[in-house]
Amino acid sequence: MSPNPRFTPPPRPIELLLFPAAQLLDITGPLQVFASANDWAAATRRPTPYEIRLVATRSPVRTTAGVRLLAEPLPRGVPPPDTLLVAGGRGVHVACDDRHLVRWLRTRARRARRIVSICSGAFLLGRAGLLDDRRAVTHWSECGELARRCPRTRVELDPLFVRDGPVSSSAGVTAGIDLALALVEEDLGHAAAIAVARDLVVYLKRPGGQSQFSALLELQTRGAEFDALHAWMASHLATDLGVEALAARAAMSPRTFQRRYRAATGLTPARAVERLRLEAAQQLLASTALPVKRVAQRCGFGSEETLRRSCQRLLAVSPADFRARFGARRPAGR
Repeated sequence: MSPNPRFTPPPRPIELLLFPAAQLLDITGPLQVFASANDWAAATRRPTPYEIRLVATRSPVRTTAGVRLLAEPLPRGVPPPDTLLVAGGRGVHVACDDRHLVRWLRTRARRARRIVSICSGAFLLGRAGLLDDRRAVTHWSECGELARRCPRTRVELDPLFVRDGPVSSSAGVTAGIDLALALVEEDLGHAAAIAVARDLVVYLKRPGGQSQFSALLELQTRGAEFDALHAWMASHLATDLGVEALAARAAMSPRTFQRRYRAATGLTPARAVERLRLEAAQQLLASTALPVKRVAQRCGFGSEETLRRSCQRLLAVSPADFRARFGARRPAGR
């Protein structure tokens, strides 16, 4: 989307559908991604890419956080949006029983270029028949219920987001930011998406194929006793993380450390280190052009072959295949 003095494309209209008891971050997270993309365009003297509107059956809309948001009435008889987003939140199941709202969504979606659900907003898409014969994801705690309610939908349990033709869905809450960044990348290119991610101080623009749970979060969930150690491990991946070094850090003998660590996490220290290193490697493979050998060194694998074996065992793909599938697209000329 480069500047053109002879033609200024109009902003892409985005409609974000709200309902009572919507999750605030499901709304404001993606909203800020598109707003920051507008800021990036202004700073780089490009045309404004997005025009964003909040819409609802009535206004104001009270979110689960207690914040009330002003919204426009559901649009009728006006040009369709480029992108139609549906927020999630605990009020979604009541919204699914609103026949007026579901009928509007079904009709409006037919004319939109792409349809997007954030978190449990997937239930509204499903109720409107928009997920029939498609893949989808929602918050991990709701995947089983979505599969039960939408038997024609292939519900995937793990990804941050799923894109199936014109319909996209994201996992829990902050995954909506990841999906919005992917949409910005599709519209404006890799440089714009990375600039927005940096502006929002998002750690990394994560590809949709990554798990809803980070390896560090999963380890912290399993064993609070080693939270501080896990945080230290994640920030020192390229150093010696053998049992003796970790035991010394935890102020235990190696034997005691191994026993207590496995009891707390269900993993050996070596397997935990491997998961942390592999997740860091996935992020570098997806977001940089570093040679695989450099990625392996940075993440503490030591050699490209060690990284390759870990990828094959835990992801069933090679590092090169992972990058080809999830790496950022860099169109020619960018």
